[in-house]
Amino acid sequence: MANYSVCGIDCEKCKVGQSNGCKGCREIKGKVFWGECDLYKCNFHKNQDHCGKCAQFPCDMLKEWASSENPERINNLRKL
Repeated sequence: MANYSVCGIDCEKCKVGQSNGCKGCREIKGKVFWGECDLYKCNFHKNQDHCGKCAQFPCDMLKEWASSENPERINNLRKL
């Protein structure tokens, strides 16, 4: 089974994360190699497992992130 981040990235396929030692936002509690993840914080504060559980899914922040990289994340969340 895939290791999906809260925003729908398949961490097992993320080359950038793997090359930077990232084990996935769930395991490292949103403190990823590039800083603290706003999407992780949002889900944590809403006590949600992932963005797909949000009443505002897909929100503007998620859409913006998906448009710049990993566009498959929204479809991954729909499947979850």
